[in-house]
Parts: sequence; C-alpha cells; structure tokens
Amino acid sequence: MSTEVEYRLARAASNSVPGTIRFLLTCWKVNLASAMEYRASFFLMAGMMFINNFMWLFFWSLFFHRFPLINNWGLQDVMMMWALSAGGFGWANMLFGNFHRIAVIVAGGQLDVYLSQPKPVLLNVLASRMSLTAAGDFVFGLVVYAWVGNHSITGFLLFILGLLISGTLFMAIMIIAGCCSFYMGNAEGISQQLFNGFVALTTYPSDIFRGVTRILIFTVVPAGFISYLPIGLLKHADPAFVFGAIGMTVFLMLAGVFFFRLGLRRYTSGNALAMRS
Repeated sequence: MSTEVEYRLARAASNSVPGTIRFLLTCWKVNLASAMEYRASFFLMAGMMFINNFMWLFFWSLFFHRFPLINNWGLQDVMMMWALSAGGFGWANMLFGNFHRIAVIVAGGQLDVYLSQPKPVLLNVLASRMSLTAAGDFVFGLVVYAWVGNHSITGFLLFILGLLISGTLFMAIMIIAGCCSFYMGNAEGISQQLFNGFVALTTYPSDIFRGVTRILIFTVVPAGFISYLPIGLLKHADPAFVFGAIGMTVFLMLAGVFFFRLGLRRYTSGNALAMRS
C-alpha cells in the first residue's frame, strides 16, 4: 500500500466521530499533564486570575450599594454576567487554548506542523494548547453560580447552556478575526484589539447601551448575546433571545470554519521548523 493511500486512510479514520473524540481526549490529557509539570505556576496563575475577577465584583458591589437597581439590573445579575463571561472564556481557553492565537500562528507560518498531520486542521490548532490562567476563570464562574445562581435543575441546565453559548461565541469571533491573517499578513494587532474589546463588552450590562451602540453589540460585535444572558436566559428565559443567541453562535462558528478553510487555500508555508503550541 502506497504512503499516500495510507495517509488518506489515516485521515479518514481520524476524521470519524470516535476518532475525533479520541484525538481531543488525548490532546486534553497531554495539555493537562504538561501544565501539571509546573504545578506551582499553574495554581498561582489560575489563582491570580480568580482573585482578579473577584476584585471586579468587589468594585461592582460598591457601585450597587449606592445604586441598588440600574435598568432592572441588580448586583446578582451582574455577578451572573461575570460568571457566564469568565466561565465561558475559561472552558474555551482550557480546552481550545489557541482560539485567540490563530492570527499569530498563520502569520508566522506555523500551520505547517498541523497540515502535515491526518487530523482536522482547525480542530488540531485549537486543541493543541491549554491556558494556565483559564482554569481560574472557569472555577470563578462555577463559584459565583454556586453563590448566587439558581440551584434548581432547570437553573443549572440554563447556566450550562449559557456557558456553552459564551465560550463558543468567544471562539467563533476570534477564529474569524484570526483568519484575517490569511489575507492581510500579520493581523495580530487587529485580532488582539477585537479580543480586548469583545471581552470588555461582555462584562458590562447590555441594557446600559442605547441606539446604534446597542444594535452594534448584538450584530457587528455580538458581545450583547453574552452580557444579556443573565436576564434573557437565566432570569426570564426569553425564547426569542435564547433562539437568537443560539442561532448567532452557530452561524458565527460555521462562518469561522468556512473562512478558515477558505484561507487555507491562500496559506503560504513558513518553511520553518515549528512545534505545536
């Protein structure tokens, strides 16, 4: 059997659902083992991120102590907004830690190592890295939910849905932004600015925005679908918002996959020795 035939058979096997699941589990196991090699650093960085998030809640608590209700938002709503934003970002960054580094990887010609393997390229890129600080974000989200969240079965399932929407939106936006490097060369600056802006918008109640700005945060930069989750999903479970959030999330993720595959046709090898990162 020729090498090319063997390669195609290996790719077909790896692209099957069981093969993909085994691949992801192996990636996560290796990433976790690598992080645990430096336990002190891992727990210190995760702990500092956990504390940093709670410091923001402390400042919000001071604000709501003076103004108990702002546009029907109370302190508990803002706490759950932070839980969903940080928790969603946390699990996405733990399991698919390269989602905000695609621009760097493409511009640096580091895709070569992924293209040479019989695995789905985008999935391989995303799952090949774990963020140390993301564990602190994820645990923060769980702790805040345990503190002020709805602990009923329905409340828990809605919280999990909110985490999935939040994390997937983070990934989708950054995949699309990272794909700019296929067309613009080094788009790291644009990607980083979009990332910072998106994170910032997800940590402020969406109801404080009005007019054109409100439209923009639900369309062009859809951070509103994360920041409104405590009201539209957890508090009132508005069907229109829930289906809109799920639809936008699926649409943006599919768009990210499409643009990445389209960009691969334009990709030029960096001809450099590289390791998975």
